[in-house]
Amino acid sequence: MSQQANDPGTEIDRLVRGIEPALIALRRDIHAHPEIGFDTVRTAGIVTGELRRIGLTPKTGVGRTGVVAEIRGSRPGPCLILRADMDALPIHEETGLPFASTVPGRMHACGHDLHTSALLGAAEALVALAPQLAGTVRLVFQPAEETQESGAAAMVADGAAEGADMAIAFHNRPETPAGEIVLNTGASTASSDEFRVVLHGKSGHAARPHAAIDPIVGAAHIITQLQTVISREMDPALSAVLTIGHIAGGATQNIIPDSCMFEGTVRCRSPKSRDLAEASFRRICENGAAALNLRAEVEYVRGAPALLNDAHMIERTAEALSAQFDKPVTVRPGTSFGAEDFSYFSEILPSVQIFVGSGQPGRDDRVHNSDYQPDEACIAQSAIALTRMAVEFLS
Repeated sequence: MSQQANDPGTEIDRLVRGIEPALIALRRDIHAHPEIGFDTVRTAGIVTGELRRIGLTPKTGVGRTGVVAEIRGSRPGPCLILRADMDALPIHEETGLPFASTVPGRMHACGHDLHTSALLGAAEALVALAPQLAGTVRLVFQPAEETQESGAAAMVADGAAEGADMAIAFHNRPETPAGEIVLNTGASTASSDEFRVVLHGKSGHAARPHAAIDPIVGAAHIITQLQTVISREMDPALSAVLTIGHIAGGATQNIIPDSCMFEGTVRCRSPKSRDLAEASFRRICENGAAALNLRAEVEYVRGAPALLNDAHMIERTAEALSAQFDKPVTVRPGTSFGAEDFSYFSEILPSVQIFVGSGQPGRDDRVHNSDYQPDEACIAQSAIALTRMAVEFLS
């Protein structure tokens, strides 16, 4: 850790390390009592109690079960959001840990228990450092990151981003060893849109296809043609993924059915590729169906947008965290096609997401796995990183 004159690193490290055992205890309590989606009532209650304990006045019920609180600096300045997600997954835990989930079929398999406790740690450190800040830190504890109905969208709709100037999120990453931090340039994650197409034809006997209009043959043609959206219409530099995950049509072997349905997802890493993908998808489905004398009923629902990192914030974050931890952080282009609903904040505010290594030596963990066992050292490191970033952007 850098100890240059006027560098806040030593004080930040001292403040967070002093409460690290308490943060681990909080994480284990939350881990043992996982809550899904918007049903994060107990977790939100813990968050609210901790925020009140350190002298803050949290607002509850934001985006249904989210919690928001502010730390005001001694001087005027911008408003910075620090966001953590609180919800768990519908997975039965198989870790056998002493603090394993006590709720069958539910588990913190994505590490949001780590995130919640880490942001509470950063909050306590930032309360102590508030006299050094020029501006306001807005703490956002969000439900329902893992569900189709987005907690981030609900909190934004409830005003969680109003008056803010920038936003920061973080996520544990078991592929990266604990002690390491990774930043992505460009998009950290992709947009995630869903579609459902029903092709309507005319049923008939399999021996007399001329008297029917076959929607299954139509679906086969259209599904094949849809892949050309990616391979022949999309700029290779604006990559995207189109996946058909489910197809259903007919009930027996000798009847051409009246309809055939297929559904799937489209994931894009830029707004431009997202718009192109939807327009091309609709054109191919509707015109392809018409060419085969079918009628296409197309449902195309946009989900979370791509999470775009602000280039200036990435640069400042890399400098600040390299100084804090006395070693360079890794900065590389994002490649993920997963989705993350912090993008509803990044869509309207300059934003950055950091990835904090949570991999334990000797393990090969992945999130969304029933045996996920992150290194709890990532809690304090996350809290230190968030604190340092707040001091950097509000100094």
